Amino acid sequence: MATVTTSPTNRNDFNILVWEIVRRIPAGKVMTYGQIASLIPPPTKISVQGYRALGPRWVGGAMSNCPADVPWQRVVNSQGRISLRDSSNRQRLLLEGEGVEFNQQGRIDLRKYQFKV
Repeated sequence: MATVTTSPTNRNDFNILVWEIVRRIPAGKVMTYGQIASLIPPPTKISVQGYRALGPRWVGGAMSNCPADVPWQRVVNSQGRISLRDSSNRQRLLLEGEGVEFNQQGRIDLRKYQFKV
């Protein structure tokens, strides 16, 4: 049985992969945490099911520590909502500045704005 862990085996390598993906998201588009995680193979010793559950959280961890050149604002949750952190208003303003629209519930229409790799 594969071990399930709360963080990637090599967090730095995982984070670098996440940031490389996020750098490719064009202005006016977004990707979800889970979508990004699905583009990175599960680390060794992690089951596919375990990775499906933990991968999006690991992507969130990578995004909370990303370098300044990573367009962090373009990563949203699976419901098309932005983070509820202190920077959420800034994230929304940055996305709106790129032409991304929010509905009255504060959601982004992923069918329209989701970047597909």
